Amino acid sequence: MTQTPGGAPGAPAHVRVETTTDTAESAAALARSAVERGLAACAQVEAPITSHYRWEGEIRADTEWRVSFKTARDRLGDLVDHLTAAHPYDVPEVIAVPIEGGSAEYLAWLVSETRR
Repeated sequence: MTQTPGGAPGAPAHVRVETTTDTAESAAALARSAVERGLAACAQVEAPITSHYRWEGEIRADTEWRVSFKTARDRLGDLVDHLTAAHPYDVPEVIAVPIEGGSAEYLAWLVSETRR
């Protein structure tokens, strides 16, 4: 399992994980596969966005699709591993942001959906 910042006491129990990819089809496949495996309660695909970045010494600008996953913190490592393995990029962006609060009912649902 990939090393991820852990469940230290008081750490948020929920996270949003984001990645980007090069096609709508790839974004949909990543979203669906994570939800099917119970690694995320839901995934939202946004597009198109334009990403500006340096890769292999060149400044690039590419159209991408962003996928945001909501999951329980204890599923984070497995989700990161899955996205890294399933992603078409050599070095995919996979970042996690703690969810500090929100609807208690939604957050409970988020956890229950990752317990399949």
